[in-house]
Amino acid sequence: MSEEKSIREVRLEKLQQMRDLGHDPYAIEKFDPTHTAKQLLEDFEKIGEATVRFAGRVVSLRPMGKAAFMHLSDGDAKIQCYVKKDNVGESPWALFSLLDIGDHVAVEGRLFTTKTGEKSIEVHNLWPLSKALHYLPIGKEKEGQSWYGLTDPELRYRHRHLDLIANPSARKLLLDRMKIVSATRRFFDEHDFLESETPILQIVAGGASARPFMTHFNAYDIDVKLRISLELYLKRLICGDIPRVYEIGRVFRNEGVSNRHNPEFTLLEFYASYMNLEDMMSLVEELMRYVANVVYGTTVVDAGGVEIDFSKPWSRVDLLEEIEKLSGITAQELEQIDTAKQAMERVGLSSAKETNVGGIIEKLLERFVEPTLLQPTFVIGYPIETSPLAKKDPNRPGITRRFEGYIRGRELCNAFSEINDPVDQRERFEQQLRESALGDEEAHPMDEEFLYALESGMPPAGGCGIGMDRMAMILTGADHVREVLPFPTMKPVIFAAPNLEDAVESEK
Repeated sequence: MSEEKSIREVRLEKLQQMRDLGHDPYAIEKFDPTHTAKQLLEDFEKIGEATVRFAGRVVSLRPMGKAAFMHLSDGDAKIQCYVKKDNVGESPWALFSLLDIGDHVAVEGRLFTTKTGEKSIEVHNLWPLSKALHYLPIGKEKEGQSWYGLTDPELRYRHRHLDLIANPSARKLLLDRMKIVSATRRFFDEHDFLESETPILQIVAGGASARPFMTHFNAYDIDVKLRISLELYLKRLICGDIPRVYEIGRVFRNEGVSNRHNPEFTLLEFYASYMNLEDMMSLVEELMRYVANVVYGTTVVDAGGVEIDFSKPWSRVDLLEEIEKLSGITAQELEQIDTAKQAMERVGLSSAKETNVGGIIEKLLERFVEPTLLQPTFVIGYPIETSPLAKKDPNRPGITRRFEGYIRGRELCNAFSEINDPVDQRERFEQQLRESALGDEEAHPMDEEFLYALESGMPPAGGCGIGMDRMAMILTGADHVREVLPFPTMKPVIFAAPNLEDAVESEK
């Protein structure tokens, strides 16, 4: 296109022509539509002859001499508009002739039905509101069936606004995710939990087993970490006699990127005084039932081809019993590191990097148990080595009062009866320091300030963490975490405007 004008150049010229006609689309600050597209279509008969005002993006244009049809979309729905020179007058018609696919425009007129039976707006006035300077991959309906537009995953996730414009299915996933987060917040508000905020920059990043991102605090000339969890600060609030707290916030873990993991993600954590592990299970069941009803109007959800009925109680299985049933490795073999490593090798897993039995147990969980947990299931009875913040099970040496919730083979939540014994907690942290000295980069750090809060007195409490991205994946049926993230982490590139004309799937 070296000798031809680019689309951007052509559209800039059209913008200048609009301004020469005395209309600058970017100068309009406000427009008040009387209805959304859905309202116009659903209440068509009720609205009748009344004047309507509507604004949206131009998604189709069909000129016919001194008249034209166009479709305007407000994101949720689209409606056809009929524009005739004799109806709008010279100046508005001249502005209309300068419109392109992707522009935003406001119209005023009355509703009518075309000869083909399509509900439409007969336009009497129009005002361009913005000029799209690039070709946009506006989706098209093909034979009244599927909608197709931008298909390249790199372009879809790197330039999410294009994905939202072009792909209604992708748009619905993201809107559902927003509704899921909103419904979750309402659930906890209605259950007398108070929402709090905790520090993102921390000296000691604890509450999970993960490597943190590092940054530097210039004012104090110290290195600090981005938080990997919300737990230890929310539990300080419990120590301060705030009985029910929660937070929905961003956390950061310096780990790999995969179909289930994004280094920056949204985490829900909630804590309640005088509750235990079984209470946390009940809250998780009730939460998922509530959110499904609010977002989808039903407790039965099609989660990626798996029908999940959240009205039913979740299954409860013991971790060591499931490992034995699915791998043949007995609980006795998992009592000592040597026999545990031998058993691990026997079932085809490398034990070279394992330093404790707990790590081996969780590797066996991932390999043998997780893929079988399609329906909502609580897995109970986790080893003490990998549960440094959970109460010990008084009836099972080496096991804690901890569960994880799984759906579709994916971990949804992690919960404990929380340690409130500061002596026990200090011993756990000291053991984690020993694990760190042996090379465990994700071992939990010592946190003296948190221990001081525990030593001031913390009531019995239950706590739970739920990854909101995972929750959205499960409820929407998404297969990749990027589908439910508005802006997933992408490998940095030098920006260049994409050639969307080549990227869009052409009509066959």
